[in-house]
Amino acid sequence: MTELLRTLFATTPGTSLHLDGDALRIAHPERSGRNLIPLIRIDHIVAWNGVALSDDLLHRCAADGRTVTWVTRNGRFLAKTIGPLNGNPLLRLAQFRAHDDPTRRRDIARACVAGKLHNYRQLLLRTARDTTGNRQTQLRDLAQRHAYALTELDNASHLPEILGIEGRAARDYFQGLNLLAPGVATGRSRRPPTDATNCLLSFGYGMLRAAVHGALEHVGLDPYLGYLHGIRPGKPALALDLMEELRPLLVDRLVLTLINRKQLTPQHTETLPGGAVQLTDDGRKFFLEQWSQARERAWPHAGLDRKIPAGLLPLVQARLLARHLRGDSDTYLPWTPT
Repeated sequence: MTELLRTLFATTPGTSLHLDGDALRIAHPERSGRNLIPLIRIDHIVAWNGVALSDDLLHRCAADGRTVTWVTRNGRFLAKTIGPLNGNPLLRLAQFRAHDDPTRRRDIARACVAGKLHNYRQLLLRTARDTTGNRQTQLRDLAQRHAYALTELDNASHLPEILGIEGRAARDYFQGLNLLAPGVATGRSRRPPTDATNCLLSFGYGMLRAAVHGALEHVGLDPYLGYLHGIRPGKPALALDLMEELRPLLVDRLVLTLINRKQLTPQHTETLPGGAVQLTDDGRKFFLEQWSQARERAWPHAGLDRKIPAGLLPLVQARLLARHLRGDSDTYLPWTPT
C-alpha cells in the first residue's frame, strides 16, 4: 500500500478499504492494527485486482468527487467510479465542432504528434550523449530520422499523412529500443509484454493514461472524442492523443533509467507459462515508488516558459487544449521541455 502525491495505490491482493469516519481504513487478513489515512489527504484511489472497497467508502468518494480507478495486475485500465461531473456543455460543443472541422482536427493531431516526435528525439540525443562508438552513431541517426519526420509533419496537409508519419517514427523508435536498453529489449511487445522493459512500459503507460483521462474530465472535456485517434468505441481517444507527447519523457525515460541502472531486479518481474512477463507485487510497489518520485520532478515547459511538476503536466495540457478549443489561443501548444 503506497500513498503518493494524494493518490492511494492499493496493490496487495486481499486488501479491503473501508470508510471510518472521515478516514479511509486499510484492512488485510494477515495484518493487524487500524491503518487509517484521512480522506482529506487522498484525491484518487487506484485499486488492483484482488482489492475490495466497501459500499460506504465508494459512496463517500462519489459524493466528494474523489475518483476510484480499477486496473489489472499489469496496470491496464478496467473501470472508474466518479461523482457528478461539472457540466460544461459549451466546451464540449467546441470540442465536437473542432473534431468535425477537418482543418482544426488536423492541426490538433499534428501538434500532438509534433510534441511526441520532439520529445522522443530529445530522449535519443540524451542517451547518445552518455555513450560512445557505434551505439552513439546509431542513436544519433535515429534522432535525425525523427528530425526529418518533424519536417515532414510541418508539410502534411491531411490527417492520413500525419498518421503515416507518426506510425513510421514509432516503428523506427521501437525497432531501436535495443539501443536504448542494450541486451534487455529488442523491440516493442504488448498484450502481452515479453520482457522486463516492455512490461514496465505497458505498466507506465497505464498509469499515464489514468492521469490524462482524469485531467480531461477535470477540465470538462470528453476523453473519448479525440483528434489524432478520432472516435474509437470504448477507447478514450482524446486521452490517447494527449498521452503521445508525455510518453517519451514521463514513462520511457523513467523505464530506461531503471533498466540501465539495473535497479530492476529478478524479484520485480515474473514470466508466465505462455511467455508473458508481468510485475510481481514487489515490482509494482517498486515502480510506483519510482513513478511517484518522477512525478515530483519539475520539467521546463518551453511554451509557458516555466517549470511544472511532472504530476501536473496532464492537467496543464488539458487546460491548454481547452483554451484552444474555446478560442482563447490560436493553436494547441504541446508540451516540450526545450
